[in-house]
Order: sequence, then C-alpha cells, then structure tokens
Amino acid sequence: MSGDSLVAGSFVVADYVVFALMLLVSAAVGVYYAWANRGQGNLGDFLMGGRSLTALPVSLSLTASFMSAITVLSNPAEVYRYGANIGYYGLSYMMTMVVTSEIFLPVFYRLAITSTYEYLELRFNRATRLLGTTLFIVQTILYTGIVIYAPALALNQVTGMNLWGAVVSTGVVCTFYCTMGGLRAVVWTDVLQLGVMLAGFLSVIIRSVIVQGGVLPIISDSQQGGRLNFEDFDTNPLRRHTFWTITVGGTFVWVSIYGINQAQVQRYISCKSITHARLSVYINLVGLWSILLCSVFAGMCLFSVYKKCDPWTARLVSAPDQLMPYLVMDILGDYPGLPGLFVAAAFSGSLSTVSSSINALAAVTVEDLIKPYTNMSERHLFWISKGLSLIYGVLCIGMAGLASLMGGILQAVTSIFGIIGGPLLGVFTLGILCPIANSKGALSGLVSGLVVSLWVGIGAQVYPPPPEMSRPLSLTTEGCNFTATDSLNWTATALPAQPASITTAPVHHIDGRPLLADSWYSLSYLYFSPIGTITAVSVGLLVSLFTGGWKLKVESRLTLMKEDTTVYHLFKYFKDRVTRRTGKLDLTRDREEKTGSTNPAFCNVELDLTKGSIRT
Repeated sequence: MSGDSLVAGSFVVADYVVFALMLLVSAAVGVYYAWANRGQGNLGDFLMGGRSLTALPVSLSLTASFMSAITVLSNPAEVYRYGANIGYYGLSYMMTMVVTSEIFLPVFYRLAITSTYEYLELRFNRATRLLGTTLFIVQTILYTGIVIYAPALALNQVTGMNLWGAVVSTGVVCTFYCTMGGLRAVVWTDVLQLGVMLAGFLSVIIRSVIVQGGVLPIISDSQQGGRLNFEDFDTNPLRRHTFWTITVGGTFVWVSIYGINQAQVQRYISCKSITHARLSVYINLVGLWSILLCSVFAGMCLFSVYKKCDPWTARLVSAPDQLMPYLVMDILGDYPGLPGLFVAAAFSGSLSTVSSSINALAAVTVEDLIKPYTNMSERHLFWISKGLSLIYGVLCIGMAGLASLMGGILQAVTSIFGIIGGPLLGVFTLGILCPIANSKGALSGLVSGLVVSLWVGIGAQVYPPPPEMSRPLSLTTEGCNFTATDSLNWTATALPAQPASITTAPVHHIDGRPLLADSWYSLSYLYFSPIGTITAVSVGLLVSLFTGGWKLKVESRLTLMKEDTTVYHLFKYFKDRVTRRTGKLDLTRDREEKTGSTNPAFCNVELDLTKGSIRT
C-alpha cells in the first residue's frame, strides 16, 4: 500500500474529509462571531475583540500565529539537513518573552492604542508613523504570500492536489472568517488550529517512534549522524546556525515580532487587564517550546527513518520542505485520515498566520491611513475594516503567486522579518528607552537602519554564502532499493554531480564575487535583524543629540517607567514585607532621621537616578 501511495501520492477520501473538516470548523467560527455580534458591530470590537479577552485563548493564539506551516514543514527539514541546534531557539523565545512583557507590553497597554504605529506619532511625529506603517504593510503582505504558498507546494507534491486550488481555498477560508468575525474569530480559530498542529506533529512522531522501535534508537541515530550538534559555540558571525547566531540573532528577530509587530501586540492589548496580558505572553512561551520540541524531534525522526536513503539526494522529492510530507505518506499512508491530519496541521499553521496578518493589516490601515485623514463615523469605519480584510485577503493570495518564484522558504521569511523588523524595532526602542531621542533622530535612524539591512539582505540573496558557512551535514543514498530502473539511473547521475559542484565552486568565488561577498554578504541571515536595530538606535541617538534632543521634555507615559517593571514591584513587595515585619524596630528609619541616609549604594540613590533620567 505505501509503495502505491508514494507513486500516486494519493489521498484517500478520509484524508480529504479531515482536511475539509478543519477548513469548515474555522469558517464556522467566523460565522458564529459574525452572528453573535450582528447587532452591535463596532470598530473596537472587530479589531480589538472589545478588549475583553482572557489570557489563555490569547496566549494560544499568540503561539499559533507565528508558528506557521513553515514551522511544520521547514523546521524538521532544517534539523534533517543541518542538525538539531535550532533547538536553541528555545532560549531566544525565553529572552523575547521577558523583554516583551517588561519593556514593550506595559507602554502599549497603558496607551490603549489600536495600532502600534500610533505610538510613533505620539512619541515622534506623523512622518515616522507613516513610514512605520508602510514598512509593516509591505513586510506582512510579502510574508503572508510565502506562508500560503509553502504548504500548498508541499501538498501538491505529496497528494497531487492542485497547487493553486490549495492556495486559493486556504486564502478564501481565511479571508472569510477574518471578514466575518474580526479579532475574536481570529483568536478562537487560532486556538483550534494550534491543537490541529500539535496533533499532526504527534501523529508523525508517535508513528516514527513505533517504526524505529522506540525513542532511544531515534536519538542514537541522530547522535551518530551528527545531528545533535548542540555544542557549536563558534562565534564566527558568518556561520549560518550556531549557538550565538540563534540565541542573539533569533532573539532580535522574535522581539521584533512579539514586541512591536501589530499582529501580536494587537492581541495582548485586547486582554482584560495588564496581568492577563503578561500571563498570556508567558503561557505562550510554553506553547512555543512545545511546538519547537515537536518540530525538532520530528526532524530527528525524519533523519532516523531516512539515514540510509535520503529521498532528497535520490530525487524522490524536489525540495527539502517536501521531506516531511514524504515521510507522512511513507509511514502513515496505510492509515486513512492521518496524512489528512498532517496536511491539516500544515494548513492550520498558515491559516492562523494569515488570519492574524489580515486582521492586523486591516487595523493598521484603518487607524493609521484612514482615521487621521477623514471624519467618518464608527459604523462607516467598521464596514471599511471589513472591506479591507477582504482586499488584503485577495492581495495575500496574489503574493503567494510571487512567492512561488522565491527560493528557500525558512530563510526567505526570516530575512524579510530581519530586514524590515530590525529597523522598526530600533525606532520603538529609541522611543521607549531613550528619552532624549527626537523625531529627526527617529526618522533618520529608521531610514539608515533600513538602508543598511536591505544592503546586507539583498547582497546575501545575490551572492549566497559559501557552503562551508552553512555546513549541511552528510546524507546518503546507499541503502536505497529502487524498483524502477529510471530512479536507479537518477541516483547514479545525482551522486557524482555533487562533489563536482563542490570542486568547481571556488573558481566562481574568485572571478565574479565582489570583495564584500565573503564577509559582509555572507553574514548569517539571523544577524540582519540586530544590524538593522543597532544601526537605527545608534544613528537615531547621534542625530537626536546633534539636533538638541537633550532639551526634549517627553511625557512620562510614552517611555518606560520604573513602575512598569516586575522587578520594581518585587522590590517594593519585599521592602514592604521587611518594614511590616520589623515594625517599630526599623533601624533605617531611625538612622535616617539622624544621619540623612543609609548605604547609598542600596536605597534611594539608584531609584532617584532612574527617576531623574525618565524626567529629563
């Protein structure tokens, strides 16, 4: 059976049923919320869920929205080819959540804004806001195109399902429930889709574990194949994935997503209270970790099953992203409905991402591009935001067409986020953490950060880094027993071709590559984001200083106040506990009356410093 299913790559009815069911339930949620809010549809409700959501659904939704099909398909393939060190993303997720909940969340939550870019106008000026908004819209539409296209491509290969049929059906369902139900529908469908994603991963993992005879054989295979490359602490910034590129670069990329990306901020601002918002960010961390663990382990299963016969070198699949679906058809082909579940998982990933993006795009367009310039009623704006959801849905489907012309998926996506997200993160950091930054500094910082990161990013696309920097691990086709003669010829031609291409590569480096190609352009793609952020912040600060930024009086609510941080509350709590417990025997109070102050390093001076710097 599995042999036939691989050749034909055929889905049985049960698989289509599982897949269609997932699409139907998602659409039904949209209909439900449209019907529940039919009378009192207003803008705040549509874009912000009426600011009444609780921590749990929001946190699951935060997890689902950037754990897209790309996670389901590319992470396992990444582990298969380059090793499990992408597991270090777990650390960068953790740092991201701390930074988000301590620095960005309190400020945005206090201002109760709908669009994060409103902050840029409150803190700097209208021009910064418009530039930020435009960048966000461009970034999101590009990204969404890739997200719709990726799973459709892989599916097309596995199931012979029509590629554009898949793209259009996903896009249409998504657009439908975003337009009908607004943010509430987006959040609840995300919760559903996260469940489907985990189920899809687990079905593959459990079946692989049974096939391979337990978890330990899979781990030892990965160990022998050099896939457990966790002790890679090389600091060379040109290396694609090392401990440092993933924890440092990855943290910048994810902070630019969780800290300032409209799709994420819009959700945690729609929580009931700031405690719910903070909680949702931390619960979401658990979700991120579990999906990361699943995808890394799925990659190890992939390697363990194909350690002797790599389907990619043997030309059984045409791209690494198709390895995962190939494995599914191979080991789950005999179980009707399970391949459908995995496909539904991949599509859930993209649905959840695309729906968040569409809702965020509608919110940004209404708040930043329409509201400030027109004088419309709430009711009008409500219908306009529905219309916009529709338009953006169609645009994203169109972008999927462009995505079909782009190369490696994971890299392309992270590059987009790094190139545009980096400089934007820089501007927000200037606003929140640097009271001396003024609007001239912010604009010049944003533009220069963008120029620098576009320069690296485009350079890296034109002159890809040499293979010794990305270091793909060895794969073999020795154990392949092909029945068809033509595929035997394939391996015969495929294998010698590889060493040949490696030997001819250096010649090409020497002639055609500019001087920068082997240093600046070969930078790990994860460092595009920190470069943009650091450029934006440093240029912004310098320009602000030269244009009189230190004379600036910023409203304290626009910057981070010491009361915003959890550390401050913990400190205050313990201080109160101590004074309460000692009661009248509080020596410091006595001594202060006599000598003025106790140990200056401890008590008031530090707090005064922060107070002072915020007021200036």
